[in-house]
Amino acid sequence: MKKIDFIDLRSQYKAYRNEIDEAIKKVCEKASFIMGEEVKILENKLSQYTGSKHSVTCSSGTDALLLSLMALDIKPGDEVITTPFSFIATAEVISFIGATPVFADIDEKTYNIDPVEIEKKITENTKAIMPVALYGQPADMDEINEIAQKYSVAVIEDACQSFGAEYKGKKSCNLSTIGCTSFFPSKPLGCYGDGGAVFTNDDEIAEKIKSLRVHGQTKRYHHRYIGMNGRLDTIQAAVLNVKMEHFEDELKKRAEIALKYNEKLKNIRGITIPFVKDDRTSVFAQYSIRVKNRDKLIEKLNGAGIPTAIHYPVPMHLQEACRYLGHKEGDFPVSEAISREIMSIPMSPFLTEEEMEYVVECVIF
Repeated sequence: MKKIDFIDLRSQYKAYRNEIDEAIKKVCEKASFIMGEEVKILENKLSQYTGSKHSVTCSSGTDALLLSLMALDIKPGDEVITTPFSFIATAEVISFIGATPVFADIDEKTYNIDPVEIEKKITENTKAIMPVALYGQPADMDEINEIAQKYSVAVIEDACQSFGAEYKGKKSCNLSTIGCTSFFPSKPLGCYGDGGAVFTNDDEIAEKIKSLRVHGQTKRYHHRYIGMNGRLDTIQAAVLNVKMEHFEDELKKRAEIALKYNEKLKNIRGITIPFVKDDRTSVFAQYSIRVKNRDKLIEKLNGAGIPTAIHYPVPMHLQEACRYLGHKEGDFPVSEAISREIMSIPMSPFLTEEEMEYVVECVIF
């Protein structure tokens, strides 16, 4: 029986081992572990890559979202509209600062938040919209930004799964008021621990986020805001600087693998392949398919040495942690339907042709 990695991080490390080891060694020799020069180098690279005027690194994708809400001065009693079909962090940070997550259902094809549903949820308490670029594909940002402008609210692009994707010729993370991404190890651009970044073209927001990530400091031991310890450490920045040099090649390989999966699975009865709109790209943070008899297929694949995952089995409005919002089954029918059928199969730039063929064979037969 073959054994395939869901995301092959070991092969990636072997490919860049010398560069990564040297980068980490330099940080250790300088002993500048917090806010070392590698952090500034990375932020400059991120701005150049995304086209965003400001890139502020931080301790995780979750903290990037949290810092964004704090920078916009979102408070208890405020409402932030987001999707119920994503990782819990999206709604969690809204609740964490005392605001209310207001869910709008998703599009049945892209699995991203539906702009039509967003506008239905706008109230006088709405202060921001937080769309998620699920599985690596940006949401309908033009329509979302238009709604936000109409009602004078901010947009925070949760691009924690979509760094590197494009929307109408612009890079994800630079499509709204603020963009956020994650460098969790399994992301398309991942470090060797937790990490994230916030992107904006607004000078005032950028300066506030830079302050908030270091306990609200404006200078040493002078604190303008109640902030947090949200810095990206230097070793993680050094790793990301190396990986940035190979990132575009990896994205091409991801796209090639996704295309091959699509071609081989598109006509298989009972399977729905990912749908990506023509005016944007996906970085395929996950390659997720819909399957009518999901449990049976998962059991079959796992028995063949093929790992699987479900992103996500329970929509956020039905999570125990969100019970206080008062939602019930049936409130967001599209999200609930997708959650019953969605599953992810191995995806990595280092997935070999032989491995991919084996996965497909096991899915089909």
